[in-house]
This record gives sequence, C-alpha cells and structure tokens, in this order.
Amino acid sequence: MPTDRVQRSSGNVFADINVPNPNQYLAKAELAARIHQIVQRRRLTQAEAGKVLGITQPKVSALLSGRLDGFSSDRLFRFLNALGCDVQIVVSKPHPRSHGLVKVMAG
Repeated sequence: MPTDRVQRSSGNVFADINVPNPNQYLAKAELAARIHQIVQRRRLTQAEAGKVLGITQPKVSALLSGRLDGFSSDRLFRFLNALGCDVQIVVSKPHPRSHGLVKVMAG
C-alpha cells in the first residue's frame, strides 16, 4: 500500500524542487504573472501584446505560458514599462547571517 508524503512548502516552489537560483526564478514568474494580468485586463490579443512589448506573437505565447528561460528580469522590467507600469527597485541593508532575497511586490 503506497503512502503519500506531504511536505510543507518553503513558499518558493522553485526552491522546493531544487531549481538553481530559485529566488530569481520566483521573481521572474511573479513579473510574468503581472504582465499576464495586464494583458488580460486590457483584453489584448497575443499579436497586439507583441506590438506593445516589441516581440513576436510566439514569444508572447511563451511569456504568457510561463516559459521564461529566454527572458531576463531586465527584459521583463522593460515589458512592464511598455505596459505603463513603473518598476521600483529597493535594496535593503545587508543581512550578515543570510543571503538576500529577490521579491516582487505589486503596488
């Protein structure tokens, strides 16, 4: 009889599945989710979104489907700017006993 084990999440699925640089992956996923929300809210087709973002429709499809390996955080920032969003980057004081985190917060 199989036993199902439940493991508590760390809050970052990428860390939970041992992806290298999980904080960066989570940040990119959150940026892409914000882009997706704006595209949906504006009811843009992928072709229309591509014109706004300066990319092809297949790249928009990849972005909106969460296939983010071809997109840097900087590029996602530029997409948000093209969609009319301000992007603010805040650097905290150093945490001497731990690594810093990358967080995306919607305003």
